[in-house]
Amino acid sequence: MHPHRRKSIRNWFIFAGLSVWGLLAVSCVTTERAVVAPPQIPGAKYVGSKECAQCHTDITDHFATASHARLAATGSNAQETGCESCHGPGSLHVKAGGGAGTIVNPLKSPETCFQCHLDKRGQFSLPNSHPVLAGQMSCGDCHDPHRGSALPESATKLTRLNESCLKCHTHQAGPFVFEHEGLRDGCIACHEPHGSVNAKMLRVRNQNLCLQCHFQEQAAAGKLLIGGRDHASFVNRGTCWSAGCHEAVHGSNVNRSLRF
Repeated sequence: MHPHRRKSIRNWFIFAGLSVWGLLAVSCVTTERAVVAPPQIPGAKYVGSKECAQCHTDITDHFATASHARLAATGSNAQETGCESCHGPGSLHVKAGGGAGTIVNPLKSPETCFQCHLDKRGQFSLPNSHPVLAGQMSCGDCHDPHRGSALPESATKLTRLNESCLKCHTHQAGPFVFEHEGLRDGCIACHEPHGSVNAKMLRVRNQNLCLQCHFQEQAAAGKLLIGGRDHASFVNRGTCWSAGCHEAVHGSNVNRSLRF
């Protein structure tokens, strides 16, 4: 084969290979981002967030502080990326002077939230989760989309997250004579807040959950010292909170070792 022809064929393969890699790179970039479309309301048109502010000043006055406000656009694109990006076009709502059925209410359905938070839809579909998909609670019960950080209780400290959980889980609030110090790290240190494959929405299903914090390795083989006592034989019998051991996992009023 003529040398120039071989060089031409080689260059073609190199070009083809680079093209394939380029397409793959572009596809990876695009597929990891959700293509979000605002919810639609039959017969309604977008009117812009300024129209919403005519009645909902209690919300719009503070929206600039909200996490969701960072999604705001400018220019001609802004009209569909304000209030109506979550609540749908508002012309019918404005014409009717408000009223149910003329606007999308995310508190009634999480589908609007799932347009962006796709991973949360998957977590709520796991065997153990908060009953959001069943309609027994909404994302708004824990998150405020209109003011400040959308994370519960501003999440400036992990313990502040507990305040959101304890609104419903009042029995775990205490106060306890002997508290579980792990609660200072927040409920999410042990629980997945949206959903888990494990019972009680635990991050880990067995004693390994506790051993993430409670472990001391002894030089002697086969020993696991916790609180000055060898637990090597105990950890193989089940979970730390079963078999009459440390079942008062959130706190106890009678026993320093978190027993009832």
